[in-house]
Amino acid sequence: MSTPLAPARPTRLSLAVRDSATMLRRNLLHARRYPSLTLNLLLTPIMLLLLFVYIFGDTMSAGIGGGDRSAYIAYLVPGLLLMTIGSTTIGTAVSVANDMNEGIIARFRTMAIHRGSVLVGHVVGSVIQSVASVILVGAVGVAIGFRSTDATALEWLAAFGLLVLFSVALTWIAVGMGLVSPNAEAASNNAMPLIFLPLISSAFVPVDAMPGWFQPIAEYQPFTPAIETLRGLLLGTGIGHNGWLAVAWCVGLAALGYFWSAAKFNRDPE
Repeated sequence: MSTPLAPARPTRLSLAVRDSATMLRRNLLHARRYPSLTLNLLLTPIMLLLLFVYIFGDTMSAGIGGGDRSAYIAYLVPGLLLMTIGSTTIGTAVSVANDMNEGIIARFRTMAIHRGSVLVGHVVGSVIQSVASVILVGAVGVAIGFRSTDATALEWLAAFGLLVLFSVALTWIAVGMGLVSPNAEAASNNAMPLIFLPLISSAFVPVDAMPGWFQPIAEYQPFTPAIETLRGLLLGTGIGHNGWLAVAWCVGLAALGYFWSAAKFNRDPE
């Protein structure tokens, strides 16, 4: 009589995926139950979009050589989409800081779960929220006149990939900011550069139109090459060297944020 086979033991990878999915579900439930933070952060790019289009649109369009307000809408929307990602990830920093200060992280460490799943759940949940926020802001842009008629299907796919990659990079940085912050208020303040940097990038005006002493500040930062790349992809124009720079910034920031977050998370006492 044959002996029944024992059930296969789950592998370490399968356990990590299972625990990360559980943490992701937890973070999405928190976002659904407390949507006020995400909505408040989302209002910033939407209000800036409406302000610059309807108050400054004609003047700004003339300044960049456009014929009417629609030219400035086409110029503005790609930058606001990336600014939306920066705004959304501030909520990640606050959420991580809350978890650290409320003691839930210490409790997770006493449980039989994969150690990295806590951070992975935050990152994946934030990326999902960022993409949803970008879609909402993009819909507002389309409603007020943004059109992407010259972009091919491949360029649309590349644009979506860039948005996801940029979201992953900023999210890991935000996780690190949340881990080093003593409370939620400090986490929100520490993550403010994620909103401030787009304001001094090429999101609203071309770098060439800025004062000479200010142009290096706007050019040598992660948002400007990402904005120029996204703008070229969505409008079907050339992106030059900005594509490689944007990918390099994203990979570098993601690696920096990951190792920073992992080192801080593993160093904290149980």
